[in-house]
Amino acid sequence: MIDYITEDRLSQFMKSAFIEDVGEGDHSTLASVPANQQGNAKLLIKEKGIIAGLEMAKNIFNFYDPTLEVTLLLNDGDAVNPGDIGLTVAGSAQSILTTERLVLNCMQRMSGIATKTHHINELIKHTEAKLLDTRKTTPNFRMMEKWAVAIGGGQNHRYALYDMIMLKDNHIDFAGGIAEAIKATRSYLEDNQLDLKIEIETRNLEEVKTVLAIGGVDIIMLDNMSPAEMKEAVLLINNKYVTEASGGIDESTIAAVAESGVDFISVGALTHQVQSLDISLKAV
Repeated sequence: MIDYITEDRLSQFMKSAFIEDVGEGDHSTLASVPANQQGNAKLLIKEKGIIAGLEMAKNIFNFYDPTLEVTLLLNDGDAVNPGDIGLTVAGSAQSILTTERLVLNCMQRMSGIATKTHHINELIKHTEAKLLDTRKTTPNFRMMEKWAVAIGGGQNHRYALYDMIMLKDNHIDFAGGIAEAIKATRSYLEDNQLDLKIEIETRNLEEVKTVLAIGGVDIIMLDNMSPAEMKEAVLLINNKYVTEASGGIDESTIAAVAESGVDFISVGALTHQVQSLDISLKAV
């Protein structure tokens, strides 16, 4: 299991989600379906893509009703086609109906993210560059979105603000410049006995040269540069630091960016510009 996916975080998310969706009760189901009614349902895939969220679905079903019998017929990360069945669930019909929408909301979005991640990864597989996600995620749904990126073959960047230092343009400007930002950061880490990697954003080749002259960082971000500028920056850096390309990179530009020689490419669109995969839960 990925380290940011913990039992506590999963439980907290599911509890909050059920409070939001069910509240005092699923009155539609309570009114129409007898409490002792048993049933079976299948998760039907209706669109080609990469499936993600099956393990999450099992967690949701059993968090709400531990007596539900969930059988996973596919694995997260599998390629799927219309007509495939991802899982079956059997037990209380009321429980199946009440959990249906939360399961589908999670799986549809996670599968959309995994599908997009896989597609973009295919565009750069001829290079050594690795695809990263960002913090451009849905509030309170980051864990599942980053999980989906990993399922789709991407790599997770920092999970949140606390696990890495990233000095972006506004940090640098408010700090008074690149040198001031790096110096203050290193002092802060030393004073607080923190062992965190430092990444710094550069916007042009002059800023890259400034960082190289100062040192004291782990990763240099090349932000909104052209592929030609990135290639020149990579030559300047000469493997002294890890490089990350960022800024408005999409399917039409990512191959050229990857071919510039950067180590990583972060793409916010993996999580904030995604079409959900068409999936449904059907009674059997």
